[in-house]
Amino acid sequence: MPRYVAFLRGVSPMNAKMPELKRCFEQAGFAAVKTVLSSGNVVFDARAGSEPALARRIEAAMERLGRTFYTIVRSTAVLNTLIAADPYAAFRVPEAAKRVVTFLGEPRKAPPALPPETEGVRILAVAGSEVFTVYVPQPGNPAFMRLIEKTFGAELTTRTWDTVKKCAAA
Repeated sequence: MPRYVAFLRGVSPMNAKMPELKRCFEQAGFAAVKTVLSSGNVVFDARAGSEPALARRIEAAMERLGRTFYTIVRSTAVLNTLIAADPYAAFRVPEAAKRVVTFLGEPRKAPPALPPETEGVRILAVAGSEVFTVYVPQPGNPAFMRLIEKTFGAELTTRTWDTVKKCAAA
């Protein structure tokens, strides 16, 4: 059975318990379910299916929690291909910068002119439904999410490059 990762938008330890999320996935018929970190990353096995259909099935299963989180699913095979390609290697990235992948619900019809940059946040590349960004964190400054949502809308979720690697390996 293929292995997948569900990236849930807006999950934190304050609004969702990982054991409860895991149980929702298991009750929905997914196998070998594992949560990674406490930020809404769930790795699981499922019969091959479209990623959007799996996401809708997961969102329906979360109704047991009393709320749902927007969900984007990627296969670990797709994630491993992204990791092997290392889209950041072609760019000069400041040492203190965070590398972030934004997962879009669907590919953009017309990608933005690159590289948009504001307040230390830079969109490096768009490949299909993934956006590769770097930024130097600034406490109390939401410039990163402001640029991402202004450019791509709200049907997305973001993860650091390190988190993507951990999820793909889980």
